[in-house]
Amino acid sequence: MKATDIRRGHVILLDGQPCRVMDFTHRTPGNLRAFVQVRLRNLVTGNTFDTRLSATDFVDEAPLETKEFQVLYADQGGVHVMDTTTYEQHTLDGEAVGDHAAWLQPEMHIQVEWLNGRPVGIELPSVVELTVAQTSPVMRSATKTASTKPAKLSNGVTIQVPEFINEGEKVRVDPREGVYLERAK
Repeated sequence: MKATDIRRGHVILLDGQPCRVMDFTHRTPGNLRAFVQVRLRNLVTGNTFDTRLSATDFVDEAPLETKEFQVLYADQGGVHVMDTTTYEQHTLDGEAVGDHAAWLQPEMHIQVEWLNGRPVGIELPSVVELTVAQTSPVMRSATKTASTKPAKLSNGVTIQVPEFINEGEKVRVDPREGVYLERAK
């Protein structure tokens, strides 16, 4: 894969080590050659570091295997999941779950990325239905406008919702971006 094709979330091999792309910036400074500034996290050691790749460099993608799992429960040991085809149970540590822990709910189906028999990351579904646990009251003048207000969801995450949303309503949320989509039907 060309260095300019690198995107956030990709897992690449750098010096033989699998690294997840945390952030990237493609730069073309004035009369100099273009380059890609990348923030990576080594999946073996857990270290985070920055590196610069030439725009013409090629990098290898790590050979990831993706399987579907169902979330069973979470505790201090991690998130316990079950393979939906073989019914094997595994525990995902905090490093594999990352920032997605708050979005995981029992019976949710997720995609788990495996590298050399070890879970290295998860992919959440595109839509989750949650209940609004706490928000400010609806204003009489609230209509379907672009104005928003903060709302705390049943999983503890706070997102921005339109002003016409009440406490106790079910809403559909994109957990990958943490944004409100629509009212649940």
